Amino acid sequence: MKLHKGLMLLLLASVFTMPLFGQEEAKKENWLEKRFGKELVNAKGEKVATSTLAGKTIGIYFSAHWCPPCRQFTPKLVEFRDAVAKHKFEIVFVSFDKDKEAMDGYMKETKMGWLAIPFDAAQRKAVADEFGVRGIPTLIILDKDGKKITDNGRGDVTTKGKDALKGWKKQKGDAAEDVEQPAKAEKKHKKARKEKQQD
Repeated sequence: MKLHKGLMLLLLASVFTMPLFGQEEAKKENWLEKRFGKELVNAKGEKVATSTLAGKTIGIYFSAHWCPPCRQFTPKLVEFRDAVAKHKFEIVFVSFDKDKEAMDGYMKETKMGWLAIPFDAAQRKAVADEFGVRGIPTLIILDKDGKKITDNGRGDVTTKGKDALKGWKKQKGDAAEDVEQPAKAEKKHKKARKEKQQD
């Protein structure tokens, strides 16, 4: 009888504490939906659950096709993101384009492999307001819990954007690739991993 009572108490305790663990996990992922909405879109126009970003460092990129400094920096950011995506880093694009067609064209033209807040979603303005974005391009980097690591502010994005990415790189240490030459850094890391495996 004592064994059954002890087992019952253990079961009851687990039933009441399980939701607490679940709630903690939900809170961690909930900031993503609160900030970006339940679904994001990719360059093909497909909807993707925001929850796919859970556990990743996120760069929020405010940009538009009509903006020359944006068009100058975007290819560099695409190259960087493609090189470090496997290290749990992702970009969320917040378009300042004039219409959905311009946003879609910009994403396709620059080969953005990341996700974007849908053009008609209220979160586009809400996220810009939250971070006080008054000009573009702007890049803000958040840690996996949604806390701001760094931002590039406004100005010469080719310099300032790289500074923001270097700030992320410093936070991540060896997990991040070289901002200036991600393809070269990727080869270097592959070679180092190969040598490590041979040892």
